[in-house]
Amino acid sequence: MGEKLYEDAVMMADATGLTLRRYYFPSAGSKRIEYSDIRGVSVRPMNWLTGKGRLWGTGSPGYWLPLDVRRLGKSTLLVFDLGGRVKLCVSPDEPERLLALLSSRVHVE
Repeated sequence: MGEKLYEDAVMMADATGLTLRRYYFPSAGSKRIEYSDIRGVSVRPMNWLTGKGRLWGTGSPGYWLPLDVRRLGKSTLLVFDLGGRVKLCVSPDEPERLLALLSSRVHVE
């Protein structure tokens, strides 16, 4: 890990990857993802079907959301394809800023 390029209560991005805080349930441990492991990122509007009311975990098989107690007030969901069966979803505080950083490192839809 190097210099922080983006940071909020949910995640941190540096030159080589992302660290997602409070990812694992129930330990609330962090998960590290290198940019080279990300196949793509899609942007979706946050609504009740995509996890707006979900604090942590999944309401839909195939998607996982780390703990975010402020998700209810957010409107953008980022879905990360890491090549596995389960896609990682995050709701950053500043999605436009994070997307600008990601677009130079991974494929963003």
